[in-house]
Amino acid sequence: MKKVISKVLAAGMAASMIAGLGTVASAEDDTFTVGICQLVQHEALDAATQGFKDALTEKLGDKVTFDEQNASGDPATCATIVNQFVSNGVDLILANATPALQAAVAGTADIPILGTSISVYSVALDIDDADWTGASGMNVSGTSDLAPLDQQAAMFGELLPDVKTVGLLSCSAEANSAYQVATVKAALEEAGITCKEYTFADTNDIASVTTQAVSEVEALYIPTDNAAASNTEIITNICEPAGIPIIAGEEGICKGCGIATLSISYYDLGVTTGEMAAEILADGADVSTMEVRYAPEFVKKYVPSRCEALGITVPDDYEAIEE
Repeated sequence: MKKVISKVLAAGMAASMIAGLGTVASAEDDTFTVGICQLVQHEALDAATQGFKDALTEKLGDKVTFDEQNASGDPATCATIVNQFVSNGVDLILANATPALQAAVAGTADIPILGTSISVYSVALDIDDADWTGASGMNVSGTSDLAPLDQQAAMFGELLPDVKTVGLLSCSAEANSAYQVATVKAALEEAGITCKEYTFADTNDIASVTTQAVSEVEALYIPTDNAAASNTEIITNICEPAGIPIIAGEEGICKGCGIATLSISYYDLGVTTGEMAAEILADGADVSTMEVRYAPEFVKKYVPSRCEALGITVPDDYEAIEE
């Protein structure tokens, strides 16, 4: 009888070992599908997406595949894309830009969501600033592209000391733009500069709104606004002939129509987001407790040709943007 029991126990232990090995093997063989919803194609968002993919591929190799979709600037299309990701059972969603993040949050409370190119998460997620701790407590985290707005406002004094009226140009549909505009406006007004806000609803009225602005102010500020970033050619074709300088919230907009910016590397921001994704997928990190991460450094940059054309003297601590 003892021999029979011993054989049964031995068989059981062997089965357990095989089962355990099977579990390890399956963990090692895990593959992941990541859905990427990018609001619109432009330089900054493209760089963030590429950095994300490169970092996550470096961490997980061929264990990760991407379903990359672009909403062509339409928030409603973001919702359609996210619903498709949910139906397909992706393992994680990257939401690139605020409308994409908001669509992802509305679409799933279960799949981990990482945002990138989001300026202010409390605004994007409709969380009161007093309740914001750095982590959402939801299935959401990510990276922020918000630069120190007071330092952006200070660039007007550094580069355009004689300017007394500044227009704040942004898309009315972008909540993060409104936050940046309000913050910069307060800083400029404290410095004695008169501010006027100009908002456009979409691409159809950006030309008319910009034309009105250049007739009423001496300079413009444009925040990290996706609609503006996609239409810098329209803006510059109106502002350059009028001699209106623009200080921008990020390098892509600045390169397209501005004179200077205090900006970040969106590629590096995407890399940080990809590293967060690896922590979630490979290491089992809880997205709800992951604090939003920020760019490690900000650089003052300028566009040499526009500054020269406008006779602007640029301090030595500004870095030239390659044209």
